[in-house]
Amino acid sequence: MISEYASELTTGGVALGAVLLLIAARVPIAMALFLVSFLGIYYLNGLDVALAVIRSVPFEFSAHWSLSAIPMFTFMGALAYFTGISSSVFRAARIWLAGLPGGLAVATNFGCAGFAAASGSSTATAASMGKIAIPEMLSAKYDKGLATGVVASAGTLGALIPPSILFVLFGVFAEVSIAKLFLAGVLPGLLTAFVFAAMIVIRCWLKPELAPRTAGINSSEKWKALFETWPVLLLVAGITVGLYGGLVTPTEAGAYGSAVTLLVGLLQRRLNWRTLMDSLQEAAATTAKVFIVAIGASLFTKFLAISGTAYGLGQMAESYIAGPLELFIVTTVFFLFLGMFLDPLGVMLIAIPVLLPFYDAAGLNLIWFGVLVVKLVEIGLLTPPVGFNVYVVKSVVGSQVSLGQIFRGVTWFLLCEAIVLLLLFTFPQISLFLPDLQF
Repeated sequence: MISEYASELTTGGVALGAVLLLIAARVPIAMALFLVSFLGIYYLNGLDVALAVIRSVPFEFSAHWSLSAIPMFTFMGALAYFTGISSSVFRAARIWLAGLPGGLAVATNFGCAGFAAASGSSTATAASMGKIAIPEMLSAKYDKGLATGVVASAGTLGALIPPSILFVLFGVFAEVSIAKLFLAGVLPGLLTAFVFAAMIVIRCWLKPELAPRTAGINSSEKWKALFETWPVLLLVAGITVGLYGGLVTPTEAGAYGSAVTLLVGLLQRRLNWRTLMDSLQEAAATTAKVFIVAIGASLFTKFLAISGTAYGLGQMAESYIAGPLELFIVTTVFFLFLGMFLDPLGVMLIAIPVLLPFYDAAGLNLIWFGVLVVKLVEIGLLTPPVGFNVYVVKSVVGSQVSLGQIFRGVTWFLLCEAIVLLLLFTFPQISLFLPDLQF
């Protein structure tokens, strides 16, 4: 059977190899995807068709209504960062969890989860929480690897806990419900946060020198700190009620969330002209980066369709992949390999066109597949040699902590990620329970 589709699969394999080779030669991901797609279509169908595709695909992709959520969610996250409304979450968690072994690290973990729910960005979560939490943990004589590792690792929750930009992109490329994807990310995100917390507590209980205990806090301080988290709670509740109460669509939820964040910033008197301009500039730069890579991936998807590679992969899946376990192993290896060299967005947008035909042919739930994809992207944010979140944390701590110490610190969290990934594969209902309940 495979010989029947050898030509199509060879064409696709050569194209993917060319993309990876160009990226290895330090050609930007978007340019590598553009160049290979254009030359591939030119080779198959001639110059006129290649030029027609280059003219039409960028507009058709950018004009996709669902993608308007990306600049809005990015703007919302930038506002939350520059107005500082996320710092209250960490302070409350620090005060309430002070009595636990490794209380500051556990508080940082849940603070990252709270900020992730307000920003939708892993790098923004790691950068902002790193500036707040790492100095406090280091001054409390916490182990440097633990202090930096928890921020880099828990920062990845921004990719999974909705609103998530990666879920928006996956929904567009896989043509599945973005609202269902958002719901599907909730329980896996919370599960990851609690597994991280359990690991920190057990490690620090068994080895107290990792995290010296901090003094207890009286109850009045606890309630005061909890009350100060109202801006983030209002933001999360506003988006949740608006989205799942039927007031707004997933596409409109980004604008709705940005409006709520602007309102919170004004009420707290933290929003001024400077923070507004910084937020707009950050949102514009991030959106431009996302769109240019996504347009390149869209062209690559078009090339795979024209060449027949997508169909050939689907037929090969029906013939040679015995079940979900084999497909899961292939997916994991593919993502881990790409994650060693590429940034998260590039990994996801290169992998989806290649792997989606397999999952389609196998008849597997694409919402579940989307959660696995984002979880694997999370893991790629921590694995060497790229480890994007590790470098974000390194930029925050400077010379205080070495890169090697941070990578050693995230090793324990990678073990936790592996456990959660296996649970998500073995028990798909962890991802599908809320979408099935809602829809």
